[in-house]
Amino acid sequence: MQKVEKGVSLSVVTLSWPIFIEIFLQMLVGNIDQFMMSHYSQEAVAAVANANQIMNIFIMLIIVMSTASTILIAQFRGAKQTESLNEVGTVSVAFNLVFSFTAACLIWLFHETFFHWLGVPADIFAETSLYMNIVAVSIPITGVYTAFVAMFRGYSLPVISMMVAFVMNVIHIISNAILIYGWGPIPSMGVFGVSLSTTLSKAVGLIIIYWLFKTQLPLRLSWQYIWPVPKRMLKALLRIGVPSGGETLSYQLSQTTIMMMVNLLGLVVINTKVYVYIIAMFCYMYTIALANAAQIVVGFLVGANREEEISRRVWQTVGIGLCVSVGLTGIFYAFSDSVLGLFTRDPDMLALGHTILGIEMVLEIGRSVNIVMVQCLQAAGDIRTPMLVGVFGMWLCAVTLSYIFGLQLGWGLLGIWWAMAIDEGVRALIFVWRWQSGKWKNRKLIANV
Repeated sequence: MQKVEKGVSLSVVTLSWPIFIEIFLQMLVGNIDQFMMSHYSQEAVAAVANANQIMNIFIMLIIVMSTASTILIAQFRGAKQTESLNEVGTVSVAFNLVFSFTAACLIWLFHETFFHWLGVPADIFAETSLYMNIVAVSIPITGVYTAFVAMFRGYSLPVISMMVAFVMNVIHIISNAILIYGWGPIPSMGVFGVSLSTTLSKAVGLIIIYWLFKTQLPLRLSWQYIWPVPKRMLKALLRIGVPSGGETLSYQLSQTTIMMMVNLLGLVVINTKVYVYIIAMFCYMYTIALANAAQIVVGFLVGANREEEISRRVWQTVGIGLCVSVGLTGIFYAFSDSVLGLFTRDPDMLALGHTILGIEMVLEIGRSVNIVMVQCLQAAGDIRTPMLVGVFGMWLCAVTLSYIFGLQLGWGLLGIWWAMAIDEGVRALIFVWRWQSGKWKNRKLIANV
């Protein structure tokens, strides 16, 4: 199959829909586990949720580090620097492989320490550990897979990674049904089964996306780009990836700390938090897709020296994201009993979940702005601001206020959700001010590469 150089779409909406479908399908890989396990055992749900709280720290770091290659590819394409595209692709794959393998080793060695720190209840400790040990095998697979996804996005071809995500989910759902509940001679395996299913689907996804990379992108991977060590390109990736990863790591650690507080409130509160968070993710998922699309467009326009077009596109993206996220949350709030009823019939969970979804509508206003602004500031070259604002808001507002409202004042999960809503709102105001100040201009990331 002949490789074809594709034109760059500068329409955020056009680029966003395949990214949305891909993100939707990727989120299903984790959330389908929660849904299918909810029909197997409530204890198993809590076990998988706590394991994923740790796993997500490493997975999100991998994704964010890969975002650096998407930004650089978009800017190099705008500047029409072909050779640099091959180099950034090769360095990205190599770096992700080393980083993700290191992450997997850390999980195998220290997962019990992580669980004690998280406060995993004793009755689900063994199943949580089992799930973590097996799924850790998939982290290097995810690392390399994510590097290829980043390249397709940088080339304005998110539809390809969308198709791969679809195949992965079909495999994941089918193997989940067989391995969790049992089928014919295959016994019911519960948490062990869902662990195997997750790893299998990701391995197949990597094989497919590598084949598509070889046949669809005008890029080549070569040892010549990584030995001797390409210090300038690696420095360019790290200059974006480390601050971006720091912001993401801070978020994941703050969420993990909040999960420790939730674990003190009992199984009903733990699982209500899990179910509402799944629903919330579906509410802001399209905003993430819009932000990813806007990041590609902003990166290309910066590389092509067309900064005068950027602000209009960014504010359009913010407006669409707000409407979609808040609107969907309102719908789920109105029909919360039916939506939460997919996971549980417990009246306490249904009542608590309904109230939390009401607070979620307020939270989504700030979160929508933050999702778009963070990625657009990064694509424009303003890398430090999202990290500094993120660390400040997450720990001073989200974590501190969660402790005060949720535990000290006894508001429980309601207090924790209000704390997170305040955090999102404060950070949104700061990001809007930062963008309006124009200090993100003239910070082209490829200038010194």
